[in-house]
Amino acid sequence: MSGREREESELRRCVWGSTVVLALFAALVPGVSAQAAPERRATPLPLERLFDNMAVSDDARPSEGNFDGSGASLSARDLAAAGWTPGRALTVQGARLTWPKRQPGEPDNVRAEGQEVRVRGRGDALAFLVASTDGTDAGGTGTVRYMDGTWSAYRLTAPDWRTGPLATKAVALPHINTPAGQLAERARLYVVTVPLSPGRQVASVRLPHATGLHVFALAVRSPAPGWTGSWTAATGGHPTVGPWTDRTLRLVVHASAGGPRVRLRFDNTFASAPVRIGSATVAVQQTGAAARGTPAPVTFGGAAGVVIPAGAQAYSDPLDFDVPADTNLLVSFHLPGTVPAAPVHRLAQQRSYVSGPGDHTADGSATPYGTVLTSWPLLTGVDVGGGPGSVVLLGDSITDGDKSTVDANRRWPNVLATRLLNQAEVPHYGVLNQGISGNRVVSDRYPGDGVSTDTAGVSALYRFDRDVLAQTSARTAVVFEGINDVRAQTTAEQVIAGLREIADRGHARGLRMLAATLLPCEGEARCTAAVDAERAEINAWIRTAGVFDGVLDFDAVVRDPARPSRMLPAYDSGDHLHPGDAGLAALASAVDLRALVP
Repeated sequence: MSGREREESELRRCVWGSTVVLALFAALVPGVSAQAAPERRATPLPLERLFDNMAVSDDARPSEGNFDGSGASLSARDLAAAGWTPGRALTVQGARLTWPKRQPGEPDNVRAEGQEVRVRGRGDALAFLVASTDGTDAGGTGTVRYMDGTWSAYRLTAPDWRTGPLATKAVALPHINTPAGQLAERARLYVVTVPLSPGRQVASVRLPHATGLHVFALAVRSPAPGWTGSWTAATGGHPTVGPWTDRTLRLVVHASAGGPRVRLRFDNTFASAPVRIGSATVAVQQTGAAARGTPAPVTFGGAAGVVIPAGAQAYSDPLDFDVPADTNLLVSFHLPGTVPAAPVHRLAQQRSYVSGPGDHTADGSATPYGTVLTSWPLLTGVDVGGGPGSVVLLGDSITDGDKSTVDANRRWPNVLATRLLNQAEVPHYGVLNQGISGNRVVSDRYPGDGVSTDTAGVSALYRFDRDVLAQTSARTAVVFEGINDVRAQTTAEQVIAGLREIADRGHARGLRMLAATLLPCEGEARCTAAVDAERAEINAWIRTAGVFDGVLDFDAVVRDPARPSRMLPAYDSGDHLHPGDAGLAALASAVDLRALVP
């Protein structure tokens, strides 16, 4: 039996034994829950009262830190350059975490040994800022105690600070300090979330017993009640841009759901340095870069602008602004500093605009905006007040809208959103398009760190937490990926394993999980007969395995009955891989809207 199996067996034994005793007691004494906390617990303390390890050192005094037990540590200078300064609040994956307010050489994290941590809040997930120093993943099982006396178990695993995947890190630093000198080696820190019991108020959290697992911060992620996600774009990479200095970007985005209030989300994903937004506005598009009326300013914590640390995100304050459903918006933001590279969603299929020098966020006319932009940098979300929640579509270029008409919003998610608005049988959900052109289920195209020309994103497995679980008001997710995997010689077995893991992770967070079958692509250079056989195996599994809560059989919608390995010519964009406007509309029209309801 492995160490993990022994640990989980012991936890089950303790929980079972305690629960039996409590159940017998509950039968005799009314009002006692059999789900009450399974064991006697120490008095919870704030996390900072438990700090017992020094992870950060001054570059001039590296021996003051000893993160890994061998004298290695994080560079305080590198952390400051990334915007991770002592006491700084960082929002990552929708959770607000605080980097420890400690000076270099002071205890700034706790080694997980079953400590009881005082935590308060009600939400969908518990977020941990963590790293392992074991040379590999470190993890274990802990428990959450709720104010009503009930409890739940969780499994926390932290990747290693020197060898863990860059694709899932919150931030990477360029150096590691040692007593013998500084190493040009990347140090990683991670934000990991685990599910909470819905609707219950957290009282405390017991950390796992896990050698090498270090916890810097933890917090409850609130589910943003009163908001519906209306528009999103998934970050696919961190390419060079501009460079932009003292420029205003005016991005054109298409709202699905409407509402009387709005808030914006900006993500500095994959970055190594902070980015400053000087000011921002929102407006309804008139035409091109011209606004209908005067753009309305948004604020960030009451300020006109915000500095977003590397790897973090920023939400604007709620703004009373009527967002019409199924309508283009103009989101404008001024970049006062120099931005040579930025997190980007490359394939917008929508023209946006860059101004000449100056802050032109308040300008309603198109005159200052002389340069066309075909990507969406930094902006990742638009939420609206009220509404029933959102459906998240996790996909590749077909969901991203590749080969659809530019500026026309004819991606299949757009058509689906319009269908939802024009009926009364199911709620008018927001539709969040998290497609990335070139994306795969089980392998990364973008390595997850540094400046790169590849913007096809990290794998669906790696981005699922950020691009689905952390999205505003997500109720249902549709997974429509895998064709790029098999075209790149990934086996059907590997793709199926990845899809199964995604379904399991979504179910653990209470999402309704749907899967779409992969489209035929005979005639495209890499869609060989062998690839089609792998595709058929994946589709057969999606249809029959029962792992997902429902199936959208997109293959059956667009395939040629006379030759099922190819797309109907009427639906083919011409490249035999991507449907054109008619094919994308056919996909959206085939969705049973009742299947979207949790």
